[in-house]
Parts: sequence; structure tokens; C-alpha cells
Amino acid sequence: MKRVSVVILLFLLLNGCASYRNVTEEVRTILRIKGSDSMLLLVQQLADQFMVQHSGVSITVNGGGSGAGIRSLIDGSVEICATSRPLTPEEVRQLAQKYQSVGVSILVAKDALNIVVHPSNRVSDLSVRQVVDIFTGSTKWWNEIGGDDMPITVYGRETNSGTFLYFEEHVLLGAKYSSECVVVPGARGMIGAVAKDSTSIGYSTSVYAGNVKSVSIDGVVPTTANILKGFYPITRYLYFYTVHQPEGTIKKFLDWVVSKEGQNVAKANGYIPLYSIE
Repeated sequence: MKRVSVVILLFLLLNGCASYRNVTEEVRTILRIKGSDSMLLLVQQLADQFMVQHSGVSITVNGGGSGAGIRSLIDGSVEICATSRPLTPEEVRQLAQKYQSVGVSILVAKDALNIVVHPSNRVSDLSVRQVVDIFTGSTKWWNEIGGDDMPITVYGRETNSGTFLYFEEHVLLGAKYSSECVVVPGARGMIGAVAKDSTSIGYSTSVYAGNVKSVSIDGVVPTTANILKGFYPITRYLYFYTVHQPEGTIKKFLDWVVSKEGQNVAKANGYIPLYSIE
């Protein structure tokens, strides 16, 4: 009888150790994501919702800009980078040189880039041409474009920002920012600066543009409907990048992000889903 009891006890102990080992290994599944400040709210919400459903997964999220996220992906300190622009040829070259892979991009959501001014500004609509002239320094006074008699203070993002590069490439079409452009770090920093300066103009993801005034572009307001229909001219995709084809927990997370459930998280937080969510 004692022998049977000892065998049962040993079995329970071994089984308990195995269970503990499995739980420990599961808890050690950590995903690190870094990158775009414009995507920071979205990525945090996606990570939080996914972790609620997958108790064995821990996801750490950091901003710092698209460029910082891409550099972290290249140096191997993150599994996923979040970026509001595609990789540049030089970034692709670095990935290929180190990993023999050009990286894998995953569309996460769509986003409008709002042109924002101080709430007191009388200007409510600008053409794309006027936006270019303002940000390159050709137009320097608000009264030249229907505003008050005051100078225009141009605000722009830091150079490691994906939004900075997107704006330079797709709005300014390669033209350089005004030499008087005031550089502001972070998407929230941009909104804070514009909100405090009655002469200001800047740009921001629509998600953070609540405390300032967004002007229409060529008569089109940056609403969800106008973005989905392709009417608003300054829109972009938001991306996740991995080094290799996703597998395991990374694949499970990314598949969930593009699922209806993940896209509902994007929609609920002010971003534009990749497809219609009923």
C-alpha cells in the first residue's frame, strides 16, 4: 500500500512540474514592437486586447518614430516594427545584408494625414498647392490665403518620423521643407505645439487632431467616409514589418490584427480599417 502511495505521489509531483514548466514557457512568449508615434495608440490597444485573450503572451510596445522602429528591427532588438511608411531601399539593403531577407510587410490600417491649424484661425480650406507653398516657405503670411494679417509658423516632425518622410515625398513631392520650419518630436507634441500658437500650421494623424482645427483639402474634409471612398487626397497605409515570414505567436498576433476583431479595434480607436466592418 505504501508503495502505491509513493508511486501516486511521484506521479503527481512530476505532472505538476511539467505543468509548471509549460506555464513558465508560455509566459516567456514575449513580442517586442517599436516604431511609429502615429500608430502608438493603435498598437497599444491591439497589444492589450490580444494579451487579454492570450494570457501566455506578453507584448511590449514603444514609440520613437518609424525610423527608430526600423532600426530596432534591423539590429534584432524587436520582433515587429510599426511604421507609417514603407521601408526605404537602404533599409531593405541592410535587412538583406544581415538576414538574407528583404522583410515582410503587413498592412495594419489606413490613416488620414490632417493639415491642422490653431482653432482661432479663420482659414478652413486649403488646396494641395497652397499646402506645398506654405510648407516649402513660398507663402509666409496668412492674409495671402484668406487669413488674418499675421505670419505663418510652420511645424514639422523630426526626420526619423515616417510621417515626416511621407509628407515630404507624397505631399511636397520631394521639395524641401522651409528652412524656418519648427521641428517638433512626436505626434502628440505636434498637436500640443499647434494648439498653443495662433500662427501655426502642422500635420498629424487624424487620431490625435481633436484639440486643433483640421482644414479641408480642395474642399474635402478628412472624414472616414471620404477616406474610404478615396476622396481625401492625403491618406496612407500603416504597416507592421517582420524580418522573416511570420511564424508561431508572431503569426497568430498578425493574423488577429487583420481579422475582423483586430480591425474593429482599429476602428474603435479612430483609425480606418482595411476593409468595411459591419
